[in-house]
Amino acid sequence: MRLVLVPTPIGNLEDITLRTIRELREAEAIACEDTRRTGILLKHLGISKPMVRLDQHTVGQAKRLLEGYERVAYATDAGTPGISDPGAELVALALKEGWHLEVLPGPTALIPALVASGLPTARFAFEGFLPQKRSERRERLEQVAVGRTVVLYEAPHRLRETLQDLLQIYGPEHPVAVAREISKLHEEIWRGSLGDALVYFQEPRGELVLVLAPRPPGPKTRDTEGLLEALKAQGLTGKALVRALTEAGVSRNEAYSLAHKPDSSG
Repeated sequence: MRLVLVPTPIGNLEDITLRTIRELREAEAIACEDTRRTGILLKHLGISKPMVRLDQHTVGQAKRLLEGYERVAYATDAGTPGISDPGAELVALALKEGWHLEVLPGPTALIPALVASGLPTARFAFEGFLPQKRSERRERLEQVAVGRTVVLYEAPHRLRETLQDLLQIYGPEHPVAVAREISKLHEEIWRGSLGDALVYFQEPRGELVLVLAPRPPGPKTRDTEGLLEALKAQGLTGKALVRALTEAGVSRNEAYSLAHKPDSSG
């Protein structure tokens, strides 16, 4: 079987490529995350094809669902399949089954946000969506920004919480850009400091991409031992001590080690 991953517009429908349109027209069937959303695009293009829903719940059944088709195009809701969506799982299955696989270049929110941020682009890391659990999110953020620009996807209802975590780890003056609604009518690229971002984005809306400036490499300047003693002096121990340390910007692993460090005062 020939499987072609086709990127679809993230906003402006004019972002679609001529090659993508041709592949959609020549496919026997079109697999997609959401048949309703893809159906709107196909109607706009004047294309009528059988559609097969392959989302995070059904992608594991792709072999059975696509059986009988020799040429299939796969489209996610918006952007390039395989980036923060079930496309990566479908690619792994296609390679395992020996299907002929092609991936077309096209729209993605990642690169426009990075370039428009005005921050360094020579070295960058794409982290996608961060873990929802705050402790895991904080630990990831501790690690990613040393020596390179970092690009994150975030949901509007979690933006302020993520900005608060970033501010505690990197400080209020650390540069950041927030891209909102890329390629849509209300596209906005906000640039400033983490502290200013927290003030500006009171009720964020739309699809968001955060671009975080690199943090210079070097030894940590934070006095973790002094912080530990100060928290112990407040009577904090065990889980409460670990929680206080992580809230102060110490990684979870380091906080656990410090909290369970034998007391050598005696």
